[in-house]
Amino acid sequence: MNFDMESILARVPDYQEFYTVDELNQHSFQLAKEYPDVVELFEAGRSKEGRPIYCLKIGQGSKNALLYGTPHPNEPIGSMMLDALSRILAEDEQLRKELDYTFYIVKSSDVDGLAKNEGWLKGPFTITQYQHNFFRPAFDQQVEWSFPFDYKTYHFDAPTPETRCIMGLIDKTKPAFIYSLHNCGFGGCYWYLSSGDEELYKKFLTVPAKYGVDLNLGEPEMPYCKGLYDAVYEMTGAKDNYDYLEKFMPDTPTASLMSGGGCSYEYANRDGGSTQILVTEMPYYVDERVSDTSLTSRSRREVILESCAVAQEYFSVWKPVFVRLEKFFSADNQFYLAVRERVGMESHSAAKMEWARSDPEMEKPATVCQEFDNLLTTRFYSNLSIVLLRRACQEELKKPDLAPEVRDQLEKAADSLYNKECENLAAMEKLFHYKAIPIAHLVKVQLECGLLYADYVHGMN
Repeated sequence: MNFDMESILARVPDYQEFYTVDELNQHSFQLAKEYPDVVELFEAGRSKEGRPIYCLKIGQGSKNALLYGTPHPNEPIGSMMLDALSRILAEDEQLRKELDYTFYIVKSSDVDGLAKNEGWLKGPFTITQYQHNFFRPAFDQQVEWSFPFDYKTYHFDAPTPETRCIMGLIDKTKPAFIYSLHNCGFGGCYWYLSSGDEELYKKFLTVPAKYGVDLNLGEPEMPYCKGLYDAVYEMTGAKDNYDYLEKFMPDTPTASLMSGGGCSYEYANRDGGSTQILVTEMPYYVDERVSDTSLTSRSRREVILESCAVAQEYFSVWKPVFVRLEKFFSADNQFYLAVRERVGMESHSAAKMEWARSDPEMEKPATVCQEFDNLLTTRFYSNLSIVLLRRACQEELKKPDLAPEVRDQLEKAADSLYNKECENLAAMEKLFHYKAIPIAHLVKVQLECGLLYADYVHGMN
């Protein structure tokens, strides 16, 4: 590594808010206008709703790198990082030469979804404001999880327009390195990657600490995640999910439990390619308990099973409402599609319980961070189903030609769900001892880790 990391990080703006789709696009157009000999801006595709998806091409390196933000539209930290990185690259010829990549940068891949999250992008940055304005599409509508996929008994070949955009860039550029920019809503920092070594992992671990961001040392995001180091996991995909469900729910056809498709990494390497990928997961909010590895008096099995009970508690609130109202929702209501998928997730809870009951590792005492993930973070994510159903009702209510009796039912359901949503959030505001992390700090973590991995990948061959 020949470049001065600290001088690069010092050029990251002190972001105080997240940018909208229009603001991200304006910055890209301005950058291309300022540096016409360095920056190429082109339309890489169109969204479901017809919005343009822009890509910046910067540099003339020997290897290609594809970096894209909002593969899930409630995750805009990466968009901000790409906003900063694109300008840094355009301004610094020496850095471009030292990195030796041609960068293809899509600041927002799900522009429609990001627009549906705009209610919280400008703050205040509380879990209440975030949840009230939250949107995340169904799996088969997500950019990251709707790549064509064919494995054992499961076949998926219905990529979204947004996913086809990223597919086209992968096919065109055959990138050596993909940086799929994600972030979790709550918790700590962790990573997924396709290749690495202990030296790289140790470098990663030093980065969030500089900015007061804790590591996520509790439960992995999925039970089947393979840990490589503290908070570092081997890149996972739809195949791993299939094998997990097949193992722990042998009496149910596995294909019936699957939803959506593969990820960008699986697609890029579908024919035995060598594309590497990094995912740096960042939280918006942090609670000191997310990295507390001291032991509790309860077993890990106990707290995981209780987390399933907590999830079921929330499920029992919104599912009956959904079942009663489903006939009123339009097939193009993205909030409805997201909730409909979550109805089927009840079966995944059964697989999780079977895993917890059968794995001998579950007999060990749970750590504070594992207890936190299971008993508190579960509440945070479970409440989002209530939010999505309430917003599904409100989306239908925008239509002027609704029958009066339908409008009445949707209005009453939306009000009732909102009241429950607020009740749950009021409780969470007390249960969580959280603080919002400055956006610039989150950007710097993703930027530094991305540059470290880009350098690592360049040195692999």
